[in-house]
Amino acid sequence: MLETLFSPKSVAVVGASRTQGKLGYAVLSNIIQSGFSGHIYPINPKADEILGLPCYASLDDVEGEIDLAVIVIPAKFVVEVLETCGERNVGSAIVISAGFRETGHEGLMAERKMAELAEKYHMRTVGPNCLGVIDTLTPMNASFAVGMPRQGRIAFMSQSGALCTSILDIALAQEIGFSHFVSLGNKADLNEIDFLQAWAKDSESKVVMAYLEGIADGARFIQTARQLTKHKPIIAIKSGSTSAGSRAVSSHTGTLAGSERAYEAAFKQAGVLRAGSVGELIDLSVALAYQPLPRNEQVAIITNAGGPGIMATDAIERCGLRLASLSQETMDGLRQALPSAASVLNPVDVLGDALADRYRAALQSTATDPNVGALLVILTPQFMTEIEETAHAVREVADHSDIPVLACFMGEANTEAGAKILANHNVPNYVVPERAVAALKAMVDQRQWQERPLPQIETFDVDRERVARIFQRVRTDGRLQIGDAEARDILAAYGIPIPASKLCPTVEEAVAFAEEIGYPVVMKIASPDILHKTDIGGVRLNIESASDVRDSFDLLTFRAMRYMPDAEIWGCLVQQQVRGGKEIITGMNRDPQFGPLVMFGLGGIYVEVLKDVSFRIAPFSRREANEMMREIRSFNLLRGVRGEAPSDIEAISDTLLKVSQLVADFPDIVEMDINPLMAFEKGRGVMGIDMRLVLSP
Repeated sequence: MLETLFSPKSVAVVGASRTQGKLGYAVLSNIIQSGFSGHIYPINPKADEILGLPCYASLDDVEGEIDLAVIVIPAKFVVEVLETCGERNVGSAIVISAGFRETGHEGLMAERKMAELAEKYHMRTVGPNCLGVIDTLTPMNASFAVGMPRQGRIAFMSQSGALCTSILDIALAQEIGFSHFVSLGNKADLNEIDFLQAWAKDSESKVVMAYLEGIADGARFIQTARQLTKHKPIIAIKSGSTSAGSRAVSSHTGTLAGSERAYEAAFKQAGVLRAGSVGELIDLSVALAYQPLPRNEQVAIITNAGGPGIMATDAIERCGLRLASLSQETMDGLRQALPSAASVLNPVDVLGDALADRYRAALQSTATDPNVGALLVILTPQFMTEIEETAHAVREVADHSDIPVLACFMGEANTEAGAKILANHNVPNYVVPERAVAALKAMVDQRQWQERPLPQIETFDVDRERVARIFQRVRTDGRLQIGDAEARDILAAYGIPIPASKLCPTVEEAVAFAEEIGYPVVMKIASPDILHKTDIGGVRLNIESASDVRDSFDLLTFRAMRYMPDAEIWGCLVQQQVRGGKEIITGMNRDPQFGPLVMFGLGGIYVEVLKDVSFRIAPFSRREANEMMREIRSFNLLRGVRGEAPSDIEAISDTLLKVSQLVADFPDIVEMDINPLMAFEKGRGVMGIDMRLVLSP
């Protein structure tokens, strides 16, 4: 798909320079020094030769075909040069030049023109405002980065050029290998989704590592990433995700949502492993690139010190993994190989005076135990420790093992030689046990994700036309907000049970309906301008008689006119009072990147205080709906505690799926809440008590 970008036979550097320190010099020098074997054409009208290569005044002066153009010239000339590239049938372009959308409107217009040219000439373009592209397989370093990483199995992309240089420097120090190394820049044409698609088919790239600041097409990202992660892990770090945006929100869901919640849900649904720091991004990527996935979540630890073994054990338990129960055969073998003072239980303590042969014996016995899913080898540098020889023992076992072997050579100065041996043989090494365990947890998560079937989206028989008519009527009235009096018809249309209720414009109608359905009843002020009725005292409970209905009608309308004198008052909604059950909430806020972000949690007035909620991007599967419920800390309250009957979990799951279908069916819904949604005992279902909804302008 991107052959001319990663594996070109010829490269033109537009803006090549004779002056050291300039970008045009650095890029040309890097291409030459990286060992690129194809044709290199420096383009500079003021030079005859640069770095021993003949120079050309323009692209039109080059007689041969050009697969890739690397553009390092002032921004104002870039569009013209790209037009020439297109006319010359250049396959791909890397625009390193800055000065585009980051500078304002004029730069943005130039960037859009670049995208038009890329589409017109079928010329895939990286950038602008990027560091460049490195491919270790070709090899080719078409960037102005310092250094060339060694060949490896990790494909890396970043929206930050500065982060690219930092990670490259770390990789050079730690001898981490990459297959491809891409600085995305402003993404005028090629973006993160294009590279995910390309690397899905790349047999040399075992892991995709990414630094992301924003994703333009969230739905397409989820779809593409979900397919890729079923056979190849993606580890991503996401920055700039703490703000929900400047648009005001009126729903509980909107208040609790935000781009951080959306990215968290999207990564979860796409199987993307999220790193919390650059260090963790590298830790996880190296482990997944070079070691097999664990066969189960049970970890065996071999250590020459008790304290670090306990630290690793604590980390394993905290993250949901387990210490492996070693078989009797394994423990018998350990007893024969180790001193009597050693511990043959897991963690296996080979003692502080252990030489390399003792480590080797313990490793060989433990690695073949069928109960062990992964192996963690801890070494602390003591006077008699054979660090380099032990590193060789670890890598020998790792080379012949079908389970992951991770090392934790604790220290730095004294363990450096051993760490280099491990790095050269692709055995991940971590300076503290917690980092190694975090990598193992990610590997187990990846294994479990790959074993999960792709989600199947259920649909229900609903009345979409009924909802469409309600929306049309609301828009005709010049409104965008829909309160409970109208919203209950939307719930009914999508098969969500609602209590018996009626909008009563007069007190006489309110009394008549209350008598019809029986007491007690609830009364709510009905107004298209009042969504949060409790804020103005617009709800009355436990109404037991006709006189109470009359008093409540007068009181609710008085409060509404007092606190919101300009509000249109329709009357009161009289509603059957529902007793029993637990209050929960579900709703949706439409995220600008990913679309409908559905929320679930405990309901009532405390939802924004406790914030015990979970999110998914709609549409989602029943399995994902069930995971939403189990993710909240208070889920045990729904399962039943201290003799309480469990709530109807299946009915809650159905409701979440119906909400998912509703907000996917109607993209003009930007916010909605069902709060509370009453969940009754198992077998008795749920009931939507109150709903509010906001349409897009």
